[in-house]
Amino acid sequence: MKLKTYFTALLFTTTSALIAQEVAYEEYDLDNGLHVILHQDNTAPVVTTSVMYHVGAKDEDPSKTGFAHFFEHLLFEGTKNIERGEWFKLVSSNGGQNNANTTQDRTYYYEVFPSNNLELGLWLESERLMHPIINQIGVDTQKEVVQEERRMRYDNSPYSRWQEQIGINLFEKHPYRWQTIGSLEHLASASLEDFQNFSKTYYIPNNAVLVVAGDIDITATKKMIQDYFGPIPKGAEINRTHIKEDPITQTIKASYNDPNIQIPAIFAGYRTPKNTDRDAYILDMISTYLSDGKSSKLYRKLVDIEKMAIQVFAFNRTQEDYGTYVVGALPLGENSLEDLLVSIDEEIEKLQNSLISEKDYQKIQNKFENQFVNSNSSISGIANSLARNYMLFDDTSLINTEIEIYRSITREDIQAAAKKYLNKNQRVELEYLPEDQTGK
Repeated sequence: MKLKTYFTALLFTTTSALIAQEVAYEEYDLDNGLHVILHQDNTAPVVTTSVMYHVGAKDEDPSKTGFAHFFEHLLFEGTKNIERGEWFKLVSSNGGQNNANTTQDRTYYYEVFPSNNLELGLWLESERLMHPIINQIGVDTQKEVVQEERRMRYDNSPYSRWQEQIGINLFEKHPYRWQTIGSLEHLASASLEDFQNFSKTYYIPNNAVLVVAGDIDITATKKMIQDYFGPIPKGAEINRTHIKEDPITQTIKASYNDPNIQIPAIFAGYRTPKNTDRDAYILDMISTYLSDGKSSKLYRKLVDIEKMAIQVFAFNRTQEDYGTYVVGALPLGENSLEDLLVSIDEEIEKLQNSLISEKDYQKIQNKFENQFVNSNSSISGIANSLARNYMLFDDTSLINTEIEIYRSITREDIQAAAKKYLNKNQRVELEYLPEDQTGK
């Protein structure tokens, strides 16, 4: 067993006089390849046990999409030692809560218990990994659950398909072109063997990180982890395909008709660098500058001053292989989608042609200082950050040092990133329309 101990400390004072405490942690590997991160905080009798698996929608076969998200549901069905339907009862009857979520890059499971039930949390997650039962009744049950989720969150929800449409148009080759919900047709046609093979491939200790955070004794916790997770066999090495997209060199025009809306929307989507690239952090700051809050540039211009839009927004979605930056708005009155895009582009061009003010720059820095402090303000938040930083950034220490990246970003960096990535000939322009609308 290799042991690496990190007590990386960062003490900083923000302009708001906020102090972020260091997050001390220890990490090591079991012989079967499971990576373990421990964070001890005895201020409250609570513990979070979580496991993140390095599998998301991007790891799926293009003819079998939706598997990663499906497993988020399927692996609560039961194990050899947990009867079907008993998982949630075990958690709630012992004072805990649990959940799971999936992205295109990873799947995350967690339990929060009173600290005297730490061993229960470890046992549950070891059972999920060592003894899952993947049978036809569980598959059929969860197919119905996922179908209902798709109906509620995608098919019958207003503005629920814009991300899907941006992905379809922004990516030609990469699996980011489909969403985590995947295809119901693919799930319906998949065999039981398909699901079992997916589990054997990705739900292995050497494709996971276990985080235990909270009111723990380190020595006792290590022994429990070895007892419950040590016997799990190491899985076969995963062969991952790294797909590169060709650069976008001319505007991609797209439209989609949503039967659940009455007011159209315009979206402009740009393909951006992966999450470990420094420019991804700069685009975070640009997103905040443009549309975070009522004092942001786009809100002030389009909603308050020009009264062209009901709503305006910008998202920088950072991911493991590529990022996606999206800006958009909903028109007010007779304003057209084209007019909105012209007005949005004016603000982007200002970013490209001149430096933002010192006042605005400091305001952005203050927001990121606050976000950084808040992200480490709960045990469950710390557990999530530790797992994510290790798995998707290959740098656990970011939990203490990530703010330094934002602090190092200059006004000149912001201008350069806007020039490099936010150009009209490098984007998808999506007109998101009511079902019976065909024009602007």
